[in-house]
Amino acid sequence: MTTARPANPVVSIAIVGVLFFIIGFFTWINGPLITFVRLAFDLNEVNAFLVLMVFYLSYFFLALPASWILKRTGMKKGLALSLVVMAVGAAGFGQFATQRWYPGALGGLFVIGSGLALLQTAINPYISILGPI
Repeated sequence: MTTARPANPVVSIAIVGVLFFIIGFFTWINGPLITFVRLAFDLNEVNAFLVLMVFYLSYFFLALPASWILKRTGMKKGLALSLVVMAVGAAGFGQFATQRWYPGALGGLFVIGSGLALLQTAINPYISILGPI
């Protein structure tokens, strides 16, 4: 079975590069976010580090369901869906952080991590299909 490749994959590879940047940014931002939640929610260190635990637990729980979702939706729609899921999670985190409700903020981080798990599951095979420039 052969896979159709776009005539000029440079634009697609550039978009995938931006998506990899988004993955790295959201993963990196958890470090400074720990200090923010400690101050905003008046938490001790153990509760503040729940930020990392919740974020990475989303990868653990949603890696296999992400492949099932991608089989049903396809790669391109899965990429778009992952960005929508991340946006919903970011909006939820912002809303709950404003209301100072820590469990809700952790739920928003879990949703962001879920979107990232879906994005990573979709983006790795997609870049392999695009191939070298």
